[in-house]
Amino acid sequence: MLLLLLLQDAAPGGFALGGLLFPLLILVVFYLFLIRPQQTREKKRRAMIDELKKGDRVVTAGGIHGTVLKVEDTSLLVEVDQNTKLRFEKNAVTGKAA
Repeated sequence: MLLLLLLQDAAPGGFALGGLLFPLLILVVFYLFLIRPQQTREKKRRAMIDELKKGDRVVTAGGIHGTVLKVEDTSLLVEVDQNTKLRFEKNAVTGKAA
C-alpha cells in the first residue's frame, strides 16, 4: 500500500521507483524458479556421486549402464558386461540405475 502511494507521488521525469521495481521482480522470480532449483539438483547429484561405492549400478551421460568395480578420486571403473570394464569420469555419471 505504501509502495503504491510512493509510486503515485513520483514526479514525471524524476526518479521512479516503479522503473526499478519490475526488473527487480523479474530477477527475483528468475532466481526462485530457475537458478535455485538447478543449484539444489546439482547439490543432490554431487552428493550421489560422492557416495558411490563398489557394487552400485550406475547410468552414464551416454546411457551406458554398469556396475561400479572401483572408485578413485576423479574416475570410476565400471563393468558393463562380463569381462568388459570401462573407466569413466565421475562427472559422466548421471544417476544410479534402478
